[in-house]
Amino acid sequence: MDADRQRIDRWLWHARLVRTRALAAALAASGHVRVNGQRVGIPGKAVRISDVLTVALPGGVRVLRVVAFAARRGTAEEAKRLYEDIGPAAPKQTPLASTPMRARGEGRPTKRERRALDRLRQRGTLDA
Repeated sequence: MDADRQRIDRWLWHARLVRTRALAAALAASGHVRVNGQRVGIPGKAVRISDVLTVALPGGVRVLRVVAFAARRGTAEEAKRLYEDIGPAAPKQTPLASTPMRARGEGRPTKRERRALDRLRQRGTLDA
């Protein structure tokens, strides 16, 4: 392995952005990865330190700067040291506090209650 570059599929796998190296290769081959703004079409594309990667993942788009390489896949803490996240901060997902929960043991909702819950979920207000 060259000390100044690494294959994109290996780096994605070592950085724990995907679960398997085969998924990393498929992600790179499908064009969902950009290196310095240029779309990657092959998994063997070399990345260098300070390259900016834009990766379209199922959870959203991540913008990362390559900080280091790894010789093998390590823990999650070691993987976080391989990159710097320079993308916009992801909005925190809060649980639906406005969605009423049924008390344990009350059984299934009636048709009227279910329709009220559906209206609440669609409009954000409860019409009884």
